[in-house]
Amino acid sequence: MSKHRRLGRELGLFGTDPLMGAGLPYWLPDGAIVRHTLEEYVRETERRAGYRHVYSPPLGKRELYELSGHWEHYSDDMFPPMELGAEQMVLRPSLCPHHALIYRSRAHSYRELPLRMAELGGMYRSELSGVLGGLSRVRAIHLNDAHIFCTPDQAVDEARAALELIRRAYADLGIRAARYRLSLPGPGGKYVADPALWQRATALLREALHGLPYDAVEGEAAFYGPKIDVQVADAAGRESTLSTVQIDFHQPERFGLRYTGADGARHRPVMVHRSLVGSVERAVAHLVEAHDGAFPVWLAPVQLVVVPVGEAQAARAEELVRRAVALGLRAETAGPEQGSLGARIRAARLVPYQAVIGEREADGDLVALRLRDGRRPGALSGAELLRRIADRVRARGAGLWEPA
Repeated sequence: MSKHRRLGRELGLFGTDPLMGAGLPYWLPDGAIVRHTLEEYVRETERRAGYRHVYSPPLGKRELYELSGHWEHYSDDMFPPMELGAEQMVLRPSLCPHHALIYRSRAHSYRELPLRMAELGGMYRSELSGVLGGLSRVRAIHLNDAHIFCTPDQAVDEARAALELIRRAYADLGIRAARYRLSLPGPGGKYVADPALWQRATALLREALHGLPYDAVEGEAAFYGPKIDVQVADAAGRESTLSTVQIDFHQPERFGLRYTGADGARHRPVMVHRSLVGSVERAVAHLVEAHDGAFPVWLAPVQLVVVPVGEAQAARAEELVRRAVALGLRAETAGPEQGSLGARIRAARLVPYQAVIGEREADGDLVALRLRDGRRPGALSGAELLRRIADRVRARGAGLWEPA
C-alpha cells in the first residue's frame, strides 16, 4: 500500500467503499478541511493574479466532444454516453471545451485580452481498476484548471507567468518540482494531424522554458498539442505530473473563437491551458507523502491542540480554544477523559502546536508550548500564542516557529 493511502487512513482523511466503486474515494472531515483550505488558497491566488472564476456543468452533449476532438482522440478514456431521449450526454473528460463555449458566448476585443478564466471543476476518466489507487489515480477528478485566451504575442508571457505562479504555490505548499518536462508527441499516438500547429506551439513552450532546466520527452503530449509538465517525486523516487502549462492552437480553431483586433479585423486567439496544482486528489496525495502527514500550519486539519493536565484546567483550555476558533484557527481540546497526559500529547504528534495547561500555567494565564518538531519554546500567554499562530497561517509556507 502506498504511503499516502496508509497515512490517509491513519489520519482519517479519506476512505473508499465498494458500493461507491473503485477510484471514487470519499473525504472524511479532516480530509475535507485540507481539501477546502487548498481550494480556497488556489482561488485566492488566482484572483490576485487576474483570473476570473466560472462554473460549468460536469457533462455535455456528445457533439461537444466531437467538436473539441476528444471523441476522436480520447474516447477510450471517457465514460460511455448516457441516452436521454434523442440525445447522448457524456461526463466530461476535461474542462476546456466548456470554457471555449463560455468564451465564444459573446464578442471580445483585443483590449480584453489576455482573458484568464479559471474553474475548480469535476471531470471524469474511465480508468481501468488495475491502475487506480487512493487519491493519486481516480475516476472522478476535481481539477484546478484555467484557460487563458490571448493574442499570439501574449502566449509566451502568459505561459511564463503560469510557471511562476506554480513556483510560488509550491513554495507555499512546502513541496518542490523534481523536474520540468516538455511533453511532445510520440509514434503511434492519437494526435491532431497538423505539423505546423505542433511546431508553432512547441517553439513557444521552449521559449517560455528559457532559463529553466527541462527534459523533452516524446509520447507524453496532449492529443491537441505539446505541454509543459511539472513533475514531482514521492519518497521512492516515482514521478507523477502535478501541474501543467499548454499552448493550444487546435481548439480555438475547432470552436471558431475570435477577437476583434486593433485593425478592426477578426483574429484567432491562442488558448493557454494551465493547472496550478493539478487535481485536488493528486495534490493532497502528494502533500500527505511529502510531509508524512505533518501538513504546513496553514493547511493542517487541526492547527492547535490545547491539553489541560487535569480537570481543574479544563475550563481554561476550552476558553482558549474558543478564542482560537474566533480568530479563524482550527483548534481542539484534548482533555483528561482522552487518556494520560503523555498519551494525549502522542496522539497530537502531527498537530503543529500543543499548548499544555497545568496548575502553574492556569494561575498565570499561560501555556507551556510544544511544537510537533520537538522544540519547546517555553511558557507564553494565550494571547501571544494565538497571535503568533495566526501570523504563521497568514504567512503560509512551511515554517513552524520563529524566535520573537
